[in-house]
Amino acid sequence: MVGMTKKKTTFWLCVFLLPNLIGFLTFIGAPIISSLVISFTDWDLLGTMTFTGLENYVRLVQDSEFWVSFRNTILFILGYLPLVLIFGLASALLLNQKMKFRAFFRATFFLPVITSWVAVSLVWKWLYNPEYGLINYLLSTIGIAGPQWLNDPSTAMIGIILASAWKDIGFVMVLFLGGLQNISPTYYEAASIDGASKIRELWNITIPLLAPTTFFVTIISLINSFQVFDQVMIMTGGGPGGSTIVMVQNIYNHAFRYFEMGYASAMSWVLFLVIFLFTWIQMKVQDKGAN
Repeated sequence: MVGMTKKKTTFWLCVFLLPNLIGFLTFIGAPIISSLVISFTDWDLLGTMTFTGLENYVRLVQDSEFWVSFRNTILFILGYLPLVLIFGLASALLLNQKMKFRAFFRATFFLPVITSWVAVSLVWKWLYNPEYGLINYLLSTIGIAGPQWLNDPSTAMIGIILASAWKDIGFVMVLFLGGLQNISPTYYEAASIDGASKIRELWNITIPLLAPTTFFVTIISLINSFQVFDQVMIMTGGGPGGSTIVMVQNIYNHAFRYFEMGYASAMSWVLFLVIFLFTWIQMKVQDKGAN
């Protein structure tokens, strides 16, 4: 009877999981496998698909535009990741304290996260406008000539990084808040009895106990950073002079502007391997630190 019950349970589990499994295989699994196959072909989306072997990958290695987009993506990550981690943690520490209107402030900090990237990008594009944007106007009131921001190759990526960090800090804050609320108050009570300062509590209690949360936040933020696209497309289009073109935009251009689906698929798989490699390294470092 027990064996029959287990079989019956397994059967019904499979039945209820089947619709989701079919959806996953149809809309996620099949496209992933198809893109891998397409990466070894020359295909313009409409004509005949021609097998070319590793030609797309060889071309990719020799393509200076690809390496520019890769460099720009890394530059974006190097600027974006520290900002969201530091300010996300600082916001979480602040809004974890007992204060009036704490729920209101938490909601306010999180509001940009649920705002459309199109709306956010257009607002920041206006803020950065060198002639009538708010940022340069405020700088002019204290005698500083504002930069050209998105029109200058030296400042365009900085502008995108700041806008991206502003939008995502609330998401990181919520994750850190969850981690902070899982830390037992007894640790702080014991530290207070020993006469530890707030800085010492932060360094010796909060940050070490937040390590799992920090690791998760870093992984998620890193993966999202490699896939940066919307704000770049809307705010600069990859310009000026290719100074902000990133990997996903490069993939988009070759797929839907030049109709080089094979080459775009090859770049997509290289991007996947890069993300996988960085994630694997982080996990190894985390495991080594835990041991």
